[in-house]
Amino acid sequence: MSIDLEALFQAFDATVGKPAMADAEFGETFRRMMAALVRFDYVVVFAYRGKERPIDLYSTFDPQENVVFVTLYQVGPYLLDPFYHTARARRPGVFRMRELAPDRFFSSEYYRSYYVQTGLAEEIGFFVTLDDDITVVLSLMRREKTGPFPPAEFALLKKAEPLVASLVRHFWPGLGARFDAQRDAGMRTGRKRGAAAQALQPADTVWRDLKLTSRETAIVDLVLQGHSSESIGLRLNISTGTVKVHRRNVYRKLGISSQTQLLSIYLKTFGSTGDRPAPQSAARSS
Repeated sequence: MSIDLEALFQAFDATVGKPAMADAEFGETFRRMMAALVRFDYVVVFAYRGKERPIDLYSTFDPQENVVFVTLYQVGPYLLDPFYHTARARRPGVFRMRELAPDRFFSSEYYRSYYVQTGLAEEIGFFVTLDDDITVVLSLMRREKTGPFPPAEFALLKKAEPLVASLVRHFWPGLGARFDAQRDAGMRTGRKRGAAAQALQPADTVWRDLKLTSRETAIVDLVLQGHSSESIGLRLNISTGTVKVHRRNVYRKLGISSQTQLLSIYLKTFGSTGDRPAPQSAARSS
């Protein structure tokens, strides 16, 4: 694909002299800039802060797609997303999903059961770190029929990263206040239900009633993210054999025998933490 310089300059001109833009306006400006450089099918922008529920800033999905890619994703499956973990690590730059995924991600139950249902060939993300522990991730997605991003287009996106980061920092300041408002709304909802635990983030509640130890919880989370026993051992500084013992103990405690059942428990737990929809086909791209 050749670069459309006229379209690029027109999109950039829309930002000149503007002190602020609404989410949709800046999101559309970003989409136009990227469309002048590379081919893609979808754009979605999330802001992340710690373990908190991500805030959706912009997307190009139709209403049905939005349920899968945004609404259900925010319920809790974002905790298994390599993009979420990279955002939490505060790692700026432009990355393909496959660069960030754990060693067994593409053979994990979560990938087989959910990610493949998106029908996407690839996702590339711009990771922009802001103040207040916030990272904004601007994702470009390509469907299977479009195919992955060619190396030349990926290299072009990497060259555009400094400009994108500068624009994000200019037009999306003050996101911390929006996370604070979301947290406060969750706490008010929790008090109305008479259950203080409802105010906790999904990452803090998902295993709380299943009587897993902190080490077992850490291992289960890594298993569901797509890490092998060897990878988990390296991350936690324990032997592969110890990881396998912990996994067997977890399966025994939960009365299960497969990762499929483990994922089912994980997702059902999100469905039981309030009046949010239980994810049934939620996913991000591979």
